[in-house]
Amino acid sequence: MIKAIALSVLAGLAFSSACRADWQTPEQLPPVFRNHCSFESFTNRPYCSNHCGIDYQFYFCSPASFGCCHLGHGYCDWNGILRCHL
Repeated sequence: MIKAIALSVLAGLAFSSACRADWQTPEQLPPVFRNHCSFESFTNRPYCSNHCGIDYQFYFCSPASFGCCHLGHGYCDWNGILRCHL
């Protein structure tokens, strides 16, 4: 019983950490992608959209994986791949 509870807690932690959105500030992006930077209206956090469009944030996970996700809904997975979730 205790093993099942511990396993479910660990699975929940792994799922929540893998599915959470990561906020990337302009300083975390390579300089070439620091375009069209602004502040998010609710939290006043800085972000860059790099030609993605209104309500999109540019994410850089690796030289092979980068792009646009809705504002605050992107994250880099354990393999350095960009993921967007809604």
